Amino acid sequence: MSEPPSAHKGTDVRVFFALWPDADTRGRIVSVTEALRLAGEARPVRRENLHMTLAFVGEVAAPRLAVLQQIGGAQRASSCTIKVDAYEYWREPQVMVAVARETPAALIELATRLRAASNVRQPEPPLRAHVTLARKVVQAPVLQAMSPFDWIARSFSLVRSDTSGPQSVYTVVDTWPLLDETPAP
Repeated sequence: MSEPPSAHKGTDVRVFFALWPDADTRGRIVSVTEALRLAGEARPVRRENLHMTLAFVGEVAAPRLAVLQQIGGAQRASSCTIKVDAYEYWREPQVMVAVARETPAALIELATRLRAASNVRQPEPPLRAHVTLARKVVQAPVLQAMSPFDWIARSFSLVRSDTSGPQSVYTVVDTWPLLDETPAP
């Protein structure tokens, strides 16, 4: 007799593919977060958890991590510069984000391939480059102009998310470089 699917829940891990910022970019993200001056129960994202999601895979059985690492390692994509240039308040998830008004084509292509290879349903519209700055923002703050910054994407990572504690803990499982030039088709 087989066990119900929920019996294996304890061995599942929550994972996603993301751009992980270098120290300089992380500092810029922290600066634009601090400039918001959020009030109430708004919770800034912890410095070490800042990232830009490319493909949220979700809960997978731990042995599937090796498959996802193969998927990540098989990607050939160009590095790119993402101009993060505006704040937005997203009411439904109650988050403040910093967005790139224009997402580089190379980043959209990489995210699309990662989602397809990982069997992630493609959201509509395609990837919109953003960094979540704060959660539990129950009311839109007065948004001022953001000091734009460039995020130079030179690599991407597979990240594990542990949400069992009082705060989420993200751990980079593996990282792959992006190419300096446009790859041949």
